Amino acid sequence: MTETVTIFSDIIHLPNVGEKRAAALNDLGIFTIYDLLQHYPFRYEDLSVDNIAEIEDKQSVVLQGEVISEPVVSYFAYRKSRLNFTILVNGIPVPVTFFNQPYYKKQIKRNDHIIIYGRFDGLKKSLVAQRLLSSGGDLHEDGLEPVYPANAGIKQGGLRKLIKAAYDKYHLEIPEHVPLELKKKYRLIDHQEAVKNIHFPQDERMSQEAVRAIKFEEFFTFQLRLQETKMKKDQIDEAYIINYDVTAIQRFTDSLSFEPTGAQKRVVNEVCVDFKSPFRMRRMLQGDVGSGKTMVAAAAVVAAHSAGKQTAFMVPTEILAEQHASSLEEMFAQFDLSLALMTGSTTDKRKKEILHELSVGTIDLVVGTHALIQETVNFNELGFVIVDEQHRFGVNQRETLEKKGNFTNILYMTATPIPRSMALTSYGDMSMSIIDELPKGRKAIDTRWIQSSDDQKIDVLVEKALSQDSQVYVINALIDESETVDLQTALETYEKYRSQYEPQVKVGLLHGKMTADEKEHIMRAFKSNEIQILISTTVIEVGVDVPNANLMVIYDAERFGLAQLHQLRGRVGRGDQEAVCLLVGQPKTEIGKKRLSLMTESQDGFYLSEKDLELRGPGDIFGQRQSGLPKFKMADIIADYPILEVARKEALIYIKNKMKNTKTKEISHENRN
Repeated sequence: MTETVTIFSDIIHLPNVGEKRAAALNDLGIFTIYDLLQHYPFRYEDLSVDNIAEIEDKQSVVLQGEVISEPVVSYFAYRKSRLNFTILVNGIPVPVTFFNQPYYKKQIKRNDHIIIYGRFDGLKKSLVAQRLLSSGGDLHEDGLEPVYPANAGIKQGGLRKLIKAAYDKYHLEIPEHVPLELKKKYRLIDHQEAVKNIHFPQDERMSQEAVRAIKFEEFFTFQLRLQETKMKKDQIDEAYIINYDVTAIQRFTDSLSFEPTGAQKRVVNEVCVDFKSPFRMRRMLQGDVGSGKTMVAAAAVVAAHSAGKQTAFMVPTEILAEQHASSLEEMFAQFDLSLALMTGSTTDKRKKEILHELSVGTIDLVVGTHALIQETVNFNELGFVIVDEQHRFGVNQRETLEKKGNFTNILYMTATPIPRSMALTSYGDMSMSIIDELPKGRKAIDTRWIQSSDDQKIDVLVEKALSQDSQVYVINALIDESETVDLQTALETYEKYRSQYEPQVKVGLLHGKMTADEKEHIMRAFKSNEIQILISTTVIEVGVDVPNANLMVIYDAERFGLAQLHQLRGRVGRGDQEAVCLLVGQPKTEIGKKRLSLMTESQDGFYLSEKDLELRGPGDIFGQRQSGLPKFKMADIIADYPILEVARKEALIYIKNKMKNTKTKEISHENRN
């Protein structure tokens, strides 16, 4: 039985595509006929004939003229050739040379009118030709010629022919994804017409219309899938509702030694609205360094506790777990709320007690590391899970903790501001909360950029900090912890500072070759002021609070991303004293210079995260490659953010209307029965 070939069939079913060519197309991400039609050009060549009086030196041009000399082929070196002749363009003789294309001699004859494409030499008034567009009266249509991503296995000409053949045969099967009312509302052409105009545009206006329609369609269909995924995760069940006591939250905020910011109050309210909803809460809380995320988490814990629910608070390291536990204990001083800390260092005896108390429900909040996801950990009534610096945990680890309760609401927290476009794509299946306001009295960090050779300025600032009994971070850039050159640089820096400042002050070293326990030991020593200068090759733990550290020196600062630099800077200035962050670097690229300039100009993590994305492209904002970031054929989440925002809004409305209509039909069906 003959297989029916459709637009979604394997590319090998297209005429003139054999196994070798199919492999070359596969390397370009083309596996089906529809993939081929979605292989969009990245630019166009303008093939309209140019006026010779207006063209400039080295310009790519299309010239039309009469051949006034006999074409001659000459050979040089091995398999190298020149084809020379002259054409008359508006009365001006123009010598033409084709390199290594001797076959054109048969197509070009004296007195023919031809059109050729090439690069014009303004000094010699000659043309180095690349392509013969028409000859001997052949038709040539002015217009834009698409240029595609190609490879050694398939060149531009081959791609154009295959795309034309695919469109001619299968264009009626091109699917439409955007509803008619949205096309009318935003004046978008049909997807079929857009595919035609992107590949075969007659003019620039047609190609721009096609690009606009395709970008909207890509964002809209992606957002539909994202929202449908979110709906599957957000199954309705009354058991998710946490009927908290609003007066308990009021008593908690009244008991604080500071006035919460407007942003903190707003986010607490957003969390509480989720608690009252019959959907599982999956909320991401973003807050710049020092914005007060812990207070929001604490208010949410109080709310959950007032409804008889237990909370698990998971953080990536022991030192952070201890810090959170200490801060929360202080905040809950006036509340009858039992808190336990469980990490890898917890003694077996204490761990056994905690496990028993969690299972019978006498512990209301447990703060811990990966220790919380062990099989032996069981809860009596787990209703709320908080995961700090969620990107540090794998998906399976987060899900293991969530499944410790039957109906858990989840709050993820990050101190790394996520750019808006990434929030709508990579994290679009979560609700977003942003603390975009720093607590009153929080001082700006004095950020300076100096050249690598200016050791004297560094020494002056380090000595000043030490004279004021402040501690100092000294960071060495690290691309890969296995790179011995980076470790060697850190060791040299360590020895330099030791010889300069010990024994008056203690200098410590932190690097990637150390075990987790060794790193933990060094950080504890720095936190307790046993170490005054800490030399480090690793990014200092996000969230670690050392109020006495008020100077950070970052060597080779241009090797870090903006988001990373901002995170590092946030380790200082957490006490009452003025803080300084010194960026030491000699960037050789404009991007490197721009990055360091931006750091000296802005303290706004959200602004810097947007700029970081613009400078680096859609990589990972957390400093690793982000596998979950969607790839679009035409759309760009940075440049096309306004379209992304509109497409998301319309996708949400479309999904909600679809749900309403489905519910109405179900009710109507039930009534008929």
